[in-house]
Order: sequence, then C-alpha cells, then structure tokens
Amino acid sequence: MGFWGYYVVGRAQRPLSECAAFEDVADGLALHEQRPDGWQVWEASVPELGSMAELARETGAPALFGFVMDSSCVAVEAAGPESGAWNACLAREAMAGFLAADGKEPDDLFLPAQDAAERAAAWAAEAGYTVRAADVAAVLNAPADPSAELLFFRFLERLGIPES
Repeated sequence: MGFWGYYVVGRAQRPLSECAAFEDVADGLALHEQRPDGWQVWEASVPELGSMAELARETGAPALFGFVMDSSCVAVEAAGPESGAWNACLAREAMAGFLAADGKEPDDLFLPAQDAAERAAAWAAEAGYTVRAADVAAVLNAPADPSAELLFFRFLERLGIPES
C-alpha cells in the first residue's frame, strides 16, 4: 500500500501551521521541508484541509496542496491572492482508475492538463517565477513513475519553487 496524505505548500514568514486557515487542523501538520524564499512544505495527516484560497489571502502568496492517493496520483488544489483558485491532477490515468469506482472521470473534477498548465504558469508568475506552460503540462501528463510523491515534487520544480 502506498502513501495517502496531503502535502501543503506555501510561502510565509511564520510556520503555515500557525495560519488561521489551518487553526482546526494544526495538530495534524508536520513540517516536511523548508525551501528558499520562505517556501514551506508541510505534510498533513488529516482527512480534510482548509481552503488554499484562504491560505493565499492570509499569507499574501500563492499556495497549493497535493493530495497523494496510494502513491499513484495526486489531486492538486492551488490558489493565488490575485489569480484565484484552480485545480489539476497528476498521473491522470491512475486518477481515472480511482474515480471510475464512483462513475466519474478526471474531466469531471479537474481542469484539462493544458488549462491547468496555463493557470499554473499564472500562479507561478504571481509567485515571481517565469515558467513555460508546456513544461508544466509535461508533468501534468506524466505517469507517477516511480511514485506520485516524486511526481508532485517535480511539479513544484516546474512551478519554479526552489529546491531546499
């Protein structure tokens, strides 16, 4: 059985766990890593998180989470204080397998990869980075090989978030 859980990514001067957006789930957050430019990656062991739009407004910076499903795929919710909220999925074929059990498919819940890549590029620009939507789309269309967790961190790199 693979990993199930959230990674929360944001940029703030204080720990994300202290933000009002997470006041109800702060005990379920653990710092995974700190990155340059104030970026933080937290792991969450809670069934639901707060709104990324709320976190983005509170911190004044773009924020996102990735919900990793059995190390096979990732549901992404992101928001910027100016650019608004958007969603995507990583490892779309694997996500289709999970959603089929409920009679759904990725297009029912997530933006198409190209649309998500364009929103992601705008999100990155709001964070101060210049990225190519085509590079982001390549990750959105990639399989989770060897794991969805590694694909998620590759996605962060494509968004311009510096590595630790």
